[in-house]
Amino acid sequence: MSDNEGSSYKRVLLKLSGESFCRAGESGISMVDVGSISEQIKKVVESGVQLAIVCGGGNILRGKEFAAVSAQINPSSAHYMGMLATVINGLALQDALENIGVPTRLQSAIRMEGVAEPFIRRRCVRHLEKGRVVILAAGTGSPFVTTDTAAALRSREIEADVLLKGTKVDGVYSEDPKKNPHAVRYSEISYQDVLHQNLEVMDAQAIHHCMEHGIPIVVFNFQKKGNIERAVAGEKMGTRVCSQSELRK
Repeated sequence: MSDNEGSSYKRVLLKLSGESFCRAGESGISMVDVGSISEQIKKVVESGVQLAIVCGGGNILRGKEFAAVSAQINPSSAHYMGMLATVINGLALQDALENIGVPTRLQSAIRMEGVAEPFIRRRCVRHLEKGRVVILAAGTGSPFVTTDTAAALRSREIEADVLLKGTKVDGVYSEDPKKNPHAVRYSEISYQDVLHQNLEVMDAQAIHHCMEHGIPIVVFNFQKKGNIERAVAGEKMGTRVCSQSELRK
């Protein structure tokens, strides 16, 4: 394993939402934004941390929302379309990373050997051990499963030390800060409190997976330059979701 002094984590799963791939308020892919994220990822890899990334696809198509507004599309088909959107994002991120010298592998839960390896846990772990960034696309390969839940499941499978969720807000709030300017931001919160308060961190299934396996979740603002590196380094930032017993005093 590579030396990773300065980081409290050896193996990290980073969940990037589809909005990470485009400019604010827009859709599609902005390679300027993808390139900025790639530069941060390069520094993480150079620190010796093993990094896997789960991509969302909402910048191209959200299966659940698409099915809700299109009566002609079967909900299952809409979800598969959303999964394919994550593969498109994965390809963009892969090329951006390799363009700056970061070795990668793109693995898909839906078999498409022409563009990506199939997801095989042992192979994924081996790539990580060799210092490659593994980009995990197509969710779990099944409809009606969010990419958040896919990230939680993959975290368990590869035995990640932490699940980092990059968002456009700086943590978890008691309410939507856009609707209530007095909403309280939590620096830490337990899995149980997230579920009881029905906070929009991740869907309940994802929270349960992390809770059962004791994987902490760190929610942070990926847009601030350097935040991905700081989150991986274990700096106190954003919101840390963990068990009640692990809350810092």
